[in-house]
Amino acid sequence: MRSTTSGRPFRGIEVQIRDFESGDVVPVWERGEIWCRGFNVFEGYYKDPVKTAECFDDEGWFNTGDIGRMDADGRVGYLGRVKDMLKVGGENVAAVEIESYLQTHEAVAIAQVVGIPDERYVEVPAAFVELMPGAEVAEGELISYCKGQIASFKVPRYVRFVQEWPISATKIQKFRLQEQLCTELDLT
Repeated sequence: MRSTTSGRPFRGIEVQIRDFESGDVVPVWERGEIWCRGFNVFEGYYKDPVKTAECFDDEGWFNTGDIGRMDADGRVGYLGRVKDMLKVGGENVAAVEIESYLQTHEAVAIAQVVGIPDERYVEVPAAFVELMPGAEVAEGELISYCKGQIASFKVPRYVRFVQEWPISATKIQKFRLQEQLCTELDLT
């Protein structure tokens, strides 16, 4: 399992994985939010006591905004960002889980997943995919590739192919992808 984790925290640093809603520490291998405290954690946001209070608890634990899990030996596995979490029919779904699976398809170079509003499920996954040079695959083929391999509520309902990504200085702007598809589907 060492290859699927970031390793153990350094001496003097504590890490907990907490439930998304209750804030309780979750059992080994269960997914949750990564909280930490120790010499590595800053004291708070500069001149922003409100944001500081939102991210720290009374015991000095800092909510990193990341999703992770911990194995029985205390190794932490990073699974993505909380803000990239989808709420599909009451289930918390990390976009990175779907992205990682899609990227195992031989035709897929990059996959990015966003939540699209849905009357029944609140939101459903939609995938934006950049193909490998010269590769061809249809939307239905990628959806079928996921069926039976990942939970049915994680299977993308929509797949759109991308050649150019909306990018900030450092990363893909998922909110722009979401806006683009919502406009296309007339969900605005």
